[in-house]
Amino acid sequence: MARVVITAVVVEGRSKSEVARDYGMSRLWVRRLVQRYLAEGEAAFEPRSRRPRSNPRRVVTEQVEEAIVGLRKQLSDQGLDAGADTIRSHLLRRGPAAPSAATIWRTLSRRGFISPQPHKRPRSSWRRFEAESPNECWQADVTHWPLAGGAEVEILNVIDDHSRLFVNSTARPVFKAGD
Repeated sequence: MARVVITAVVVEGRSKSEVARDYGMSRLWVRRLVQRYLAEGEAAFEPRSRRPRSNPRRVVTEQVEEAIVGLRKQLSDQGLDAGADTIRSHLLRRGPAAPSAATIWRTLSRRGFISPQPHKRPRSSWRRFEAESPNECWQADVTHWPLAGGAEVEILNVIDDHSRLFVNSTARPVFKAGD
């Protein structure tokens, strides 16, 4: 779109107001595009990044970030723990203000020192184990249960793995492999 607007103003000689009205954009934007073309030439046609130059909410300054990275390298070279909590405790010894362990972790991740590891497996990776046909496979589980007189028994529960049907339940003082 920038190429069309700039061509309309520079080559065709149309007014900026007329081009802005015809293409549905502000006159100020048309003026900026033309000024950029006159200053930079063909580079004005390329799209620009819309990323802000700075982030006012950014917690860590460049000096603190360099201190975090330096401590990470120093502790790693010494064979010591170089995690976010350890780096934070070292920074607190240097001065009263230190970023949180989560901020240090994000800084180390952004700089490539930490490879992300998911804390939980995604649900898509869960595979339910289930037998193909009834009585093909059973699941057995022993539960310890205290009785009213103080004695304990073991309860063996058996479930069919295909239908989840409760097949058997037996209670004994102690179960052995032969049972």
